[in-house]
Amino acid sequence: MERWWRTGATWLLGAGLGASVSRLLSARCREEEAERPGGEETLLGRVPVLPVPTILPGVQAADLQVSPGGSGAVMKYGFPSLANIKTRESYVTSYDPRTRTASWVIERLDPASLSGPSNRKYCDFKEDDSVHVFHRATNEDYRGSGFDRGHLAAAANHKWSQKAMQDTFYLSNIAPQNPHLNQKAWNNLEQLCRSLTKRYLNVFVCTGPLYLPRQEADGKLYVRYQVLGRNHVAVPTHFFKVLILEQGGGRGVELRSYVLPNEPIDEKIPLERFLVPIETIERASGLQFVPNIMKRTSSLQAVTATHNALQPAITAG
Repeated sequence: MERWWRTGATWLLGAGLGASVSRLLSARCREEEAERPGGEETLLGRVPVLPVPTILPGVQAADLQVSPGGSGAVMKYGFPSLANIKTRESYVTSYDPRTRTASWVIERLDPASLSGPSNRKYCDFKEDDSVHVFHRATNEDYRGSGFDRGHLAAAANHKWSQKAMQDTFYLSNIAPQNPHLNQKAWNNLEQLCRSLTKRYLNVFVCTGPLYLPRQEADGKLYVRYQVLGRNHVAVPTHFFKVLILEQGGGRGVELRSYVLPNEPIDEKIPLERFLVPIETIERASGLQFVPNIMKRTSSLQAVTATHNALQPAITAG
Protein backbone atom coordinates (compact mmCIF):
# COMPACT_ATOMS: atom_id res chain seq x y z
CA MET A 1 0.00 0.00 0.00
CA GLU A 2 1.37 3.36 -0.93
CA ARG A 3 2.29 5.59 1.92
CA TRP A 4 0.22 8.71 2.37
CA TRP A 5 3.15 10.95 2.98
CA ARG A 6 5.13 12.49 0.17
CA THR A 7 8.23 14.34 1.26
CA GLY A 8 9.64 17.02 -0.93
CA ALA A 9 12.17 18.45 1.44
CA THR A 10 13.05 22.08 0.76
CA TRP A 11 15.86 24.12 2.16
CA LEU A 12 15.42 27.79 3.01
CA LEU A 13 18.56 29.39 1.67
CA GLY A 14 19.06 33.08 0.98
CA ALA A 15 18.26 33.78 -2.63
CA GLY A 16 21.33 35.92 -3.12
CA LEU A 17 23.62 33.29 -1.61
CA GLY A 18 22.07 30.48 -3.62
CA ALA A 19 22.56 32.24 -6.90
CA SER A 20 26.10 33.19 -5.99
CA VAL A 21 27.01 29.64 -4.90
CA SER A 22 25.55 28.12 -8.05
CA ARG A 23 27.42 30.56 -10.26
CA LEU A 24 30.63 30.08 -8.30
CA LEU A 25 30.57 26.30 -8.56
CA SER A 26 29.58 26.33 -12.22
CA ALA A 27 32.48 28.63 -12.98
CA ARG A 28 34.94 26.38 -11.18
CA CYS A 29 33.79 23.35 -13.14
CA ARG A 30 34.51 24.99 -16.51
CA GLU A 31 38.20 25.03 -17.28
CA GLU A 32 37.72 27.26 -20.28
CA GLU A 33 36.29 30.13 -18.24
CA ALA A 34 38.65 33.05 -17.96
CA GLU A 35 39.82 34.09 -14.53
CA ARG A 36 38.31 37.25 -13.06
CA PRO A 37 40.43 40.32 -13.74
CA GLY A 38 42.12 42.10 -10.91
CA GLY A 39 41.42 39.43 -8.31
CA GLU A 40 38.04 40.95 -7.38
CA GLU A 41 36.73 40.00 -3.96
CA THR A 42 33.51 38.01 -4.34
CA LEU A 43 30.35 38.54 -2.33
CA LEU A 44 30.86 35.19 -0.61
CA GLY A 45 34.31 36.27 0.53
CA ARG A 46 32.70 39.11 2.49
CA VAL A 47 30.05 37.02 4.26
CA PRO A 48 30.51 37.38 8.03
CA VAL A 49 30.81 34.39 10.34
CA LEU A 50 28.01 34.37 12.90
CA PRO A 51 28.46 33.07 16.45
CA VAL A 52 27.01 29.70 17.44
CA PRO A 53 23.66 30.34 19.18
CA THR A 54 23.26 29.13 22.73
CA ILE A 55 21.11 25.99 22.83
CA LEU A 56 20.76 25.73 26.60
CA PRO A 57 21.80 28.21 29.29
CA GLY A 58 25.59 28.21 29.26
CA VAL A 59 25.81 25.29 26.79
CA GLN A 60 26.95 25.54 23.18
CA ALA A 61 27.47 22.94 20.50
CA ALA A 62 31.24 22.92 20.98
CA ASP A 63 30.84 22.21 24.70
CA LEU A 64 28.95 18.94 24.27
CA GLN A 65 30.90 15.69 24.31
CA VAL A 66 30.01 12.19 23.18
CA SER A 67 30.33 9.17 25.41
CA PRO A 68 33.85 7.83 26.00
CA GLY A 69 35.19 5.49 23.35
CA GLY A 70 36.72 5.47 19.91
CA SER A 71 34.37 8.15 18.54
CA GLY A 72 34.82 10.57 21.44
CA ALA A 73 37.97 12.23 20.12
CA VAL A 74 36.25 12.86 16.79
CA MET A 75 34.32 15.77 18.27
CA LYS A 76 37.28 17.70 19.61
CA TYR A 77 36.20 20.70 17.53
CA GLY A 78 32.53 20.55 18.43
CA PHE A 79 29.26 19.68 16.74
CA PRO A 80 28.27 21.67 13.62
CA SER A 81 24.64 21.15 14.72
CA LEU A 82 22.79 19.30 17.46
CA ALA A 83 19.93 17.43 15.75
CA ASN A 84 19.69 13.61 15.77
CA ILE A 85 23.30 12.91 16.70
CA LYS A 86 24.47 9.30 16.51
CA THR A 87 27.82 7.80 17.39
CA ARG A 88 29.44 4.87 15.66
CA GLU A 89 32.69 2.99 16.10
CA SER A 90 34.43 5.19 13.56
CA TYR A 91 32.46 8.43 13.20
CA VAL A 92 29.79 10.74 14.60
CA THR A 93 26.82 11.82 12.50
CA SER A 94 23.75 14.03 12.51
CA TYR A 95 20.89 12.35 10.66
CA ASP A 96 18.20 14.21 8.70
CA PRO A 97 14.99 12.11 8.61
CA ARG A 98 13.47 14.35 5.94
CA THR A 99 16.10 13.55 3.32
CA ARG A 100 16.95 10.01 4.53
CA THR A 101 20.63 10.98 4.58
CA ALA A 102 22.97 12.55 7.11
CA SER A 103 23.28 16.31 7.51
CA TRP A 104 26.95 15.75 8.36
CA VAL A 105 29.39 13.02 9.31
CA ILE A 106 32.67 13.68 11.15
CA GLU A 107 35.61 11.30 11.32
CA ARG A 108 39.19 11.59 12.56
CA LEU A 109 42.03 10.23 10.44
CA ASP A 110 45.60 9.43 11.44
CA PRO A 111 48.09 6.82 10.21
CA ALA A 112 46.82 4.26 12.74
CA SER A 113 43.21 4.48 11.53
CA LEU A 114 44.28 3.92 7.92
CA SER A 115 46.08 0.64 8.51
CA GLY A 116 44.84 -2.73 9.67
CA PRO A 117 43.39 -6.07 8.56
CA SER A 118 39.86 -4.84 7.72
CA ASN A 119 38.47 -5.70 4.30
CA ARG A 120 35.41 -4.17 2.67
CA LYS A 121 34.55 -7.47 0.96
CA TYR A 122 33.15 -8.54 4.34
CA CYS A 123 30.90 -5.46 4.51
CA ASP A 124 27.37 -5.06 3.16
CA PHE A 125 25.18 -1.99 2.82
CA LYS A 126 22.46 -2.21 5.44
CA GLU A 127 19.51 -0.30 6.83
CA ASP A 128 20.05 1.67 10.01
CA ASP A 129 17.69 0.10 12.54
CA SER A 130 18.22 3.04 14.90
CA VAL A 131 16.25 5.21 12.43
CA HIS A 132 12.45 4.95 12.45
CA VAL A 133 11.18 2.83 9.56
CA PHE A 134 9.29 5.86 8.18
CA HIS A 135 12.53 7.83 7.84
CA ARG A 136 15.22 5.38 6.78
CA ALA A 137 16.65 4.47 3.39
CA THR A 138 16.73 0.91 2.10
CA ASN A 139 18.85 -0.83 -0.50
CA GLU A 140 15.72 -1.20 -2.61
CA ASP A 141 15.52 2.61 -2.89
CA TYR A 142 18.88 2.65 -4.68
CA ARG A 143 18.31 -0.40 -6.88
CA GLY A 144 18.11 0.57 -10.55
CA SER A 145 18.31 4.29 -9.73
CA GLY A 146 21.53 4.96 -11.64
CA PHE A 147 23.13 6.40 -8.50
CA ASP A 148 25.92 4.91 -6.39
CA ARG A 149 25.53 4.45 -2.66
CA GLY A 150 28.17 7.05 -1.85
CA HIS A 151 29.91 6.93 1.52
CA LEU A 152 30.09 10.11 3.57
CA ALA A 153 32.56 8.61 6.07
CA ALA A 154 34.72 6.57 3.68
CA ALA A 155 35.23 2.86 4.35
CA ALA A 156 38.94 3.03 3.49
CA ASN A 157 39.45 5.58 6.27
CA HIS A 158 38.83 2.93 8.93
CA LYS A 159 40.93 -0.13 8.26
CA TRP A 160 41.93 -0.24 11.93
CA SER A 161 38.78 -2.19 12.84
CA GLN A 162 36.44 -4.44 10.88
CA LYS A 163 33.56 -3.18 13.03
CA ALA A 164 34.55 0.41 12.31
CA MET A 165 34.60 -0.27 8.58
CA GLN A 166 31.29 -2.11 8.74
CA ASP A 167 29.70 0.88 10.46
CA THR A 168 30.42 3.01 7.39
CA PHE A 169 28.02 0.79 5.40
CA TYR A 170 24.92 1.88 7.31
CA LEU A 171 22.67 3.60 4.78
CA SER A 172 22.45 6.53 7.20
CA ASN A 173 26.11 7.18 6.21
CA ILE A 174 25.25 6.96 2.51
CA ALA A 175 23.89 9.45 -0.02
CA PRO A 176 22.96 9.03 -3.69
CA GLN A 177 26.00 9.99 -5.74
CA ASN A 178 26.62 10.24 -9.45
CA PRO A 179 28.76 7.18 -10.32
CA HIS A 180 31.34 9.21 -12.25
CA LEU A 181 31.75 11.62 -9.34
CA ASN A 182 31.89 8.84 -6.75
CA GLN A 183 34.48 6.80 -8.58
CA LYS A 184 36.58 9.66 -9.94
CA ALA A 185 36.86 13.16 -8.40
CA TRP A 186 35.20 12.27 -5.08
CA ASN A 187 37.46 9.25 -4.69
CA ASN A 188 40.44 11.49 -5.40
CA LEU A 189 39.30 13.88 -2.66
CA GLU A 190 39.01 10.99 -0.20
CA GLN A 191 42.53 9.88 -1.13
CA LEU A 192 43.77 13.43 -0.58
CA CYS A 193 42.27 13.40 2.93
CA ARG A 194 44.17 10.20 3.72
CA SER A 195 47.42 11.52 2.28
CA LEU A 196 47.26 14.58 4.54
CA THR A 197 47.77 12.33 7.58
CA LYS A 198 51.44 12.26 6.56
CA ARG A 199 51.71 16.03 7.06
CA TYR A 200 49.40 16.76 9.99
CA LEU A 201 48.99 15.38 13.50
CA ASN A 202 45.28 14.72 13.00
CA VAL A 203 42.92 15.15 10.06
CA PHE A 204 39.29 15.78 11.01
CA VAL A 205 36.91 15.38 8.06
CA CYS A 206 33.30 16.60 8.03
CA THR A 207 31.26 15.54 5.00
CA GLY A 208 27.67 16.19 4.02
CA PRO A 209 25.13 16.90 1.28
CA LEU A 210 23.95 20.25 -0.01
CA TYR A 211 20.73 21.18 -1.80
CA LEU A 212 21.44 24.42 -3.61
CA PRO A 213 19.08 26.64 -5.61
CA ARG A 214 19.42 27.25 -9.31
CA GLN A 215 18.07 30.12 -11.36
CA GLU A 216 15.65 28.89 -14.02
CA ALA A 217 14.22 30.35 -17.23
CA ASP A 218 11.64 32.49 -15.44
CA GLY A 219 14.41 34.24 -13.52
CA LYS A 220 13.38 32.74 -10.18
CA LEU A 221 15.46 30.53 -7.90
CA TYR A 222 14.33 26.97 -7.21
CA VAL A 223 15.70 24.12 -5.13
CA ARG A 224 15.05 21.03 -7.24
CA TYR A 225 16.40 17.56 -6.60
CA GLN A 226 15.44 14.01 -7.42
CA VAL A 227 14.23 11.50 -4.83
CA LEU A 228 14.80 7.75 -5.02
CA GLY A 229 12.56 4.80 -4.31
CA ARG A 230 9.58 4.29 -2.08
CA ASN A 231 11.23 6.19 0.76
CA HIS A 232 12.06 9.25 -1.34
CA VAL A 233 15.79 9.36 -0.58
CA ALA A 234 16.97 12.85 -1.54
CA VAL A 235 19.64 13.19 -4.22
CA PRO A 236 21.95 16.07 -3.18
CA THR A 237 22.79 18.72 -5.75
CA HIS A 238 26.27 19.07 -4.22
CA PHE A 239 28.52 17.61 -1.53
CA PHE A 240 30.89 19.34 0.88
CA LYS A 241 33.98 18.31 2.79
CA VAL A 242 35.48 20.42 5.56
CA LEU A 243 39.00 19.42 6.61
CA ILE A 244 40.29 20.52 10.03
CA LEU A 245 44.04 19.92 9.98
CA GLU A 246 46.06 20.00 13.21
CA GLN A 247 49.57 21.25 12.61
CA GLY A 248 52.57 20.15 14.63
CA GLY A 249 54.62 22.29 16.97
CA GLY A 250 51.64 24.19 18.34
CA ARG A 251 51.18 26.05 15.05
CA GLY A 252 47.40 25.90 15.22
CA VAL A 253 44.83 24.58 12.78
CA GLU A 254 44.51 24.77 9.01
CA LEU A 255 41.07 24.67 7.42
CA ARG A 256 40.16 23.53 3.92
CA SER A 257 36.57 23.44 2.64
CA TYR A 258 35.43 21.90 -0.65
CA VAL A 259 32.13 21.83 -2.54
CA LEU A 260 31.66 19.49 -5.52
CA PRO A 261 28.55 19.24 -7.72
CA ASN A 262 26.83 15.86 -7.78
CA GLU A 263 27.56 15.30 -11.45
CA PRO A 264 30.42 14.05 -13.64
CA ILE A 265 33.58 16.12 -13.17
CA ASP A 266 36.55 16.09 -15.52
CA GLU A 267 39.41 14.54 -13.59
CA LYS A 268 41.79 17.00 -15.23
CA ILE A 269 40.29 19.76 -13.09
CA PRO A 270 42.45 19.98 -9.94
CA LEU A 271 40.67 19.59 -6.62
CA GLU A 272 41.93 23.03 -5.61
CA ARG A 273 39.38 24.49 -8.02
CA PHE A 274 36.64 23.31 -5.66
CA LEU A 275 37.97 25.07 -2.57
CA VAL A 276 35.43 27.59 -1.24
CA PRO A 277 35.32 29.94 1.76
CA ILE A 278 34.05 28.11 4.84
CA GLU A 279 31.31 30.75 5.12
CA THR A 280 29.85 29.41 1.86
CA ILE A 281 29.24 26.01 3.42
CA GLU A 282 28.05 27.44 6.75
CA ARG A 283 25.45 29.60 5.01
CA ALA A 284 24.31 26.92 2.57
CA SER A 285 24.12 24.06 5.08
CA GLY A 286 22.93 25.83 8.21
CA LEU A 287 25.96 24.44 10.07
CA GLN A 288 28.62 26.22 12.13
CA PHE A 289 32.32 25.36 12.10
CA VAL A 290 34.54 28.39 12.76
CA PRO A 291 33.20 29.49 16.18
CA ASN A 292 33.56 25.92 17.47
CA ILE A 293 37.09 25.54 16.11
CA MET A 294 38.16 28.83 17.67
CA LYS A 295 37.21 27.45 21.08
CA ARG A 296 39.98 24.86 20.67
CA THR A 297 42.80 26.78 19.00
CA SER A 298 44.40 30.20 19.15
CA SER A 299 45.27 30.23 15.44
CA LEU A 300 43.23 29.22 12.41
CA GLN A 301 44.37 29.48 8.81
CA ALA A 302 41.96 28.86 5.93
CA VAL A 303 43.00 27.66 2.48
CA THR A 304 40.52 29.12 0.00
CA ALA A 305 42.45 30.34 -3.04
CA THR A 306 42.81 28.02 -6.01
CA HIS A 307 46.59 28.48 -5.88
CA ASN A 308 46.58 27.17 -2.27
CA ALA A 309 47.72 30.44 -0.72
CA LEU A 310 46.82 30.76 2.95
CA GLN A 311 44.56 33.52 4.10
CA PRO A 312 45.81 35.59 7.04
CA ALA A 313 45.53 33.65 10.28
CA ILE A 314 42.49 34.20 12.47
CA THR A 315 43.62 34.59 16.05
CA ALA A 316 41.55 34.35 19.18
CA GLY A 317 41.04 37.64 20.95
